[in-house]
Amino acid sequence: MRFAIPLIVFAAIATFLYMGLGRDPREVPSPLIGKPAPEFALPVLKQPDQQFSPAQMQGKVWLFNIWATWCAACRVEHPLLVQLARSGEVDIVGLNYKDDSDSARQWLVDLGDPYLMTAVDVDGRVGIDWGFYGAPETFVIDGEGVVRHKHIGPVSPQDLTETILPLVAQLREDLK
Repeated sequence: MRFAIPLIVFAAIATFLYMGLGRDPREVPSPLIGKPAPEFALPVLKQPDQQFSPAQMQGKVWLFNIWATWCAACRVEHPLLVQLARSGEVDIVGLNYKDDSDSARQWLVDLGDPYLMTAVDVDGRVGIDWGFYGAPETFVIDGEGVVRHKHIGPVSPQDLTETILPLVAQLREDLK
């Protein structure tokens, strides 16, 4: 009997640890899902005298992609974002996170610019408001400005075809 309680506690802990091993680390729940996208106003990378705010995208379904030139995984997903932008399936707005603006502009010249516009988050405060874990991260925002999906890590073709683009299509249909 004196070993029963420690054995039960050990079994419970072992069960929780085992269940955790089966989880995808990219599927971190976001408290923003189903809530209005955090508001901000930041300078635009290519036109620093202008500002971008999510309110400018009201009435549109769009992607919000947080990226940086120092991010190796951002370089991995970038060609896919360029291809997606060329397809015209969905507008993509970028958030250049804690980066050098000159380097960011050159990156877009060298690798292509998939973004309708890119806001500059020099101090990282907007990233924090969005619950940013690490670059890259991509959010799907509906026409009412509500966050509907968060993807952590580089977007893959499979992520696009199985999750992101079907959701975009459904949200667009909901706007009609």
